[in-house]
Amino acid sequence: MKPTLFVLAAGMGSRYGGLKQLDGLGPNGETIMDYSIFDAIRGGFGKLVFVIRKYFEEDFRAKIISKYEHHIPVEVVFQELEYLPQGFTVPEGREKPWGTNHAVLMGKEVINEPFAVINADDFYGRDSFAVLGKRLAGMYGTRNDYCMVGYRIGNTLSDSGSVARGVCETNAENFLTGVVERTAIERIDGEIRFIDEKGEKVVLQENTPVSMNMWGFTPDYFTWSEDYFVHFLERNRTNLKSEYFIPLMVNELITKDIARVKVLDTTSKWFGVTYAADRQGVVDKIQALVDAGEYPARLF
Repeated sequence: MKPTLFVLAAGMGSRYGGLKQLDGLGPNGETIMDYSIFDAIRGGFGKLVFVIRKYFEEDFRAKIISKYEHHIPVEVVFQELEYLPQGFTVPEGREKPWGTNHAVLMGKEVINEPFAVINADDFYGRDSFAVLGKRLAGMYGTRNDYCMVGYRIGNTLSDSGSVARGVCETNAENFLTGVVERTAIERIDGEIRFIDEKGEKVVLQENTPVSMNMWGFTPDYFTWSEDYFVHFLERNRTNLKSEYFIPLMVNELITKDIARVKVLDTTSKWFGVTYAADRQGVVDKIQALVDAGEYPARLF
């Protein structure tokens, strides 16, 4: 059996104008997601699951899924505001989605094997899928033993401005001890730095691992997530902008010694269109990878 790739794509409709402007960045109009799917297939993944919003399902099936379905089995699940545990309703005035871990929960009925979670619009790179696919293939039958790909911070920065990253803390065995979201990280005078909550400058080493939302779980993660979502909703009844993020759930599990998360190193360089000015740089980077033989000029 092969692991599943679970792609978080519920935010695509709003970001890409109902998918009509899904940005073609490769030499033949390939999207960033096309490269992720291609890398996942050659990294040993055997099924794709997309979580999307119901309102753009028809568009998504026509423009996105039709490309992949002859290469790998594909399923679609939906994330909607009203998909809540029994006894809960959407608070009046709530418009913001419930966050990435709510999106992950939507996969419970169709995923019964180890699975990876990625963002739809991040370029993760070939090595990261190879590393994660190999780890997940060895996780069949295990519980409470997860993993994540830890990118080296120096491989994830934008030339166009500062970025926010989940900075990882690990123990001697490379298991995660915490993820702290840090904002305004940038390289200045050769140093990678950010300002902490006390207003003090903190310098990060080039190889400090950061989370780019590339996780590996086994199906028991769904049960923990369902249970904790109830507590999250109870605590955030009046907060209309609170979001149930994956690092929030992961931190809960590791701080209570319920689960452990191995941080996997990768040589891959992450990139994405964080700023409009990043677009041409991404086009150039993809073209360079094609020229170097990392990818064929036409993927699917």
